[in-house]
Amino acid sequence: MTLRLNGSTSGYVEIDAPATAGSNTLVLPNGNGTNGQYLQTNGSGGLSWGTVSTSNLTRGTSQASTSGSAIDFTGIPSTARIITVAFQNVSKSGGDQMIVQLGTSSGPTTSGYDSGAGFTGSGSGLYERTDGFVIGGEADALYEVIGIMHIYNLSGNLWVASHSTYNGQSWCSVGGGRVTLGDACDRVRIRPSGSNTFDGGSINIFYEV
Repeated sequence: MTLRLNGSTSGYVEIDAPATAGSNTLVLPNGNGTNGQYLQTNGSGGLSWGTVSTSNLTRGTSQASTSGSAIDFTGIPSTARIITVAFQNVSKSGGDQMIVQLGTSSGPTTSGYDSGAGFTGSGSGLYERTDGFVIGGEADALYEVIGIMHIYNLSGNLWVASHSTYNGQSWCSVGGGRVTLGDACDRVRIRPSGSNTFDGGSINIFYEV
């Protein structure tokens, strides 16, 4: 059956059902929506106006890593599937390694990581840690962290990480790891692995849902 709406002077608009239509009701939304919106369905016959998302990438607020023993980013939504940590000339008071920890509403997760980082340049070696995703090549207070760590939600609460960084002097670090959280991830903590404190640079995060 075809429904035809005739124009007031000429022409028409037709709506035609499929040959085997079954029983289906579509409920139109109130109003006309706004410029650029599209008509979407809830899967049960209800129609509404939707807005096209231009980006699903959210940038956090950059934090100076010039003091303190930990930098925290909180408020990450449970729908986030990719988290990126960006380091800009981040330095610390001694030779601790830099580690990145994910966390839940209960706080940072400090165990259960299977993480390693190899570094090469004027020397080479390997760091392995279970308390966070580790970055290598931070032999003393002269060195910085410059680069990126990507952290992906593989499934459920399982997250995997990879990074590539430069220490500002003579070494580059690459590595990866995994951890299964007890709940949805809602925070990231960056800290030296021991008692060092931050004394330079800045850190920011980005996340995608």
